[in-house]
Parts: sequence; C-alpha cells; structure tokens
Amino acid sequence: MALILTFLGKGGTGRSTVAIATAKKLANSGSRVLFISQDSSPVLSRLWGTTIETSPTEIEPNLKGMVLKSAELLSQGWEDVKELESKYLRSPTLKNVYGQELGVLPGMDGALALNALREYEQSREYDVIVYDGDSALNTLRMFSIPEIMSWYVRRFREVLTESDVGKALAPFVQPITSAILNVSWSPDDLKDTPANDILQSGKTALADGNRVAAYLVTTGEETAIAAAKYYWGGAQQVGLTVRGVIINQSETTTLADEFAPLELCSLPKMESNNWQPLMEALPQFVEKSQAPKPVTIDVANRQVKVFLPGFSKKQVKLTQYGPELTIEAGDQRRNIELPSPLAGQSVKGAKFQNHYLIVSL
Repeated sequence: MALILTFLGKGGTGRSTVAIATAKKLANSGSRVLFISQDSSPVLSRLWGTTIETSPTEIEPNLKGMVLKSAELLSQGWEDVKELESKYLRSPTLKNVYGQELGVLPGMDGALALNALREYEQSREYDVIVYDGDSALNTLRMFSIPEIMSWYVRRFREVLTESDVGKALAPFVQPITSAILNVSWSPDDLKDTPANDILQSGKTALADGNRVAAYLVTTGEETAIAAAKYYWGGAQQVGLTVRGVIINQSETTTLADEFAPLELCSLPKMESNNWQPLMEALPQFVEKSQAPKPVTIDVANRQVKVFLPGFSKKQVKLTQYGPELTIEAGDQRRNIELPSPLAGQSVKGAKFQNHYLIVSL
C-alpha cells in the first residue's frame, strides 16, 4: 500500500513548491514516488524544469510525475462504465455513447482525481503518492467523497427499505433483476456491490493516518495562518489526518501554540533553483503518524470525541436527526455512524473543550 500525501494551505503559500520538494526528498531516500497534480498550466513544468505529461513519466530516479486532465479521465472511466454495463445488463444501452463526447460537469474533477489516486495506489508500483491539488478546499471535498457517498447510499437504502413502496417492491426485486440483469440480486445483495466496496475501502484508507495524510502549509502572514487553521479543522471534518505544519520562509517558534499539538518545521527561501535546502528542512514523512485522530468513540464511557481545531464553539453545530450524529463546522458536514451499543441513543450532553467536541450518549 502506498502512502498518499497532500498539502493544504492558502494560495500563494508555496503548496506546489513544498509538494515537489517532498517528492524529491522521498525519491532520494529510495522510495518509489508518483507526483500527481491537477495544475495543467505551464507553471508546474517550469517548477520541475521539464514537461509533465498526462501519464506517469520518469522525472528523476525513483520519481515519476503526471498531470490529471479531467476530460481524459472521463473518457477512460466511461469505457469502464460501458464494460461494467455489458457485464451485468442483458441489453446494454450505452454502447453508442462515446467518452470523447462527454463534457466534465462541475464537481466531477474531484471524483475523477480520487479514482485515479485509488487506481495508482492499488497498482503497488509506488511507495508514496504526492498529490498536489488545485486548491485546499477542492482537495478536502475530494477526500470527503467516500464518506458522503456512503452516507447517501446507507441512509436512502434504509429509508427505501422501511417505506411502504420498498416493502411492496421487495418481493419483486429478485425476479425483475433476473429478467434484466445477467445476475440475480435480492435487496440484501445490493449492499455488496463493487461501488459499495470501493466506498468502504476509501473510508478505511482515509481513517488511517499512515495511509493518507495531509500537511498544512503557511507563511507568517496572518491571513495564511488563519486559512491553515481553517483547513486543519476542515480536514478533521472529512476524516483526513493532518500530521504537521510546514512554515514557508518564516520561523516556527511564534506559531507553536497556534498549531499545538502538531509538529512544525520551517523552510528556507529557495535560491537559484536549489532544492536541497528545502528537502533537508522537510519532516520525515514516512514515520508513523502521531497526530490526533479526527474521531474517537469510547463505548465504555458512552462518549464521542471529535477533534475540531481551527473552530470556536460558536462555529460548531451538533444535531441528531436520525441514528447518526451530524457535526457541522465550517464548510463541512460530517455524519458519524455509531457502533451498535450506542446507535439510536439520544445525546445527553455536549461540551467544547481544548479543540474537542465531547458528546455524551
């Protein structure tokens, strides 16, 4: 399994520079590294000093780089959809629709990029994948897809199953699917589809800070610091572990309290395209993560602890409309599925303490 690293910070703080220096550092240490970017502008090629293609191309020993282009990813993915349809559907309907005709709808970029990350991670050709997103907010939205989509599948399936319509149709699902599909499915079988497996594996990977992790990137400017703290909280909301903070061209001593308990490192200004000082100043990315977990569920004490740095008590909202807890903070809303001993229990109390929302059930 490859370690996936990404970087969150305000535009202009040097995210791409840090990502490139990270890829170079890890490749120099012997790791097989794939650098993936969504920036198709000439800026990326100028930073690398070579043209970056849309497929993995060797840049340096142990280091390959590529740029994601959504239109190409959509065309490739469409062929997979058509193949899947022909496998399960007795009379395929999409065979005359071609991927080259399709346009990229808003929001597709993240889903296509996440699927590309999944495929390259599963190829086992790389030890580390460094992902340089086009913006911190889009990166967070991309990594939130497995959790959000699995919630939609889980809740709407439950609602349909319990509805009068669902109960009336349940006896007919198997004969209808047998007539239309090449396989015979019952309502229970619909829980174990390839799409659900992909979503679950994505959630599992994201929950492990040793498989997927982010670093905050900031300068000493107040706006950059505020943005980094905001993205820190947003990362916790989507379940993305933040391991540390990289201060670009500024000292760490004055910011230690702002980002406690994360480790901070300071990067010097790059001179004459010399990457070595930056590489030496970066942290040891492959070490085991000691960062706080976004969510901790203590069944024995009937508590749920949600780590929400970067937010104040007034910015956090807790609701319980169904069998799950919903935490709203910043631009993200997170639904926490409770284990069976706590599922369905009403909230008895909640407090916000030391960046933690502590919920008692």
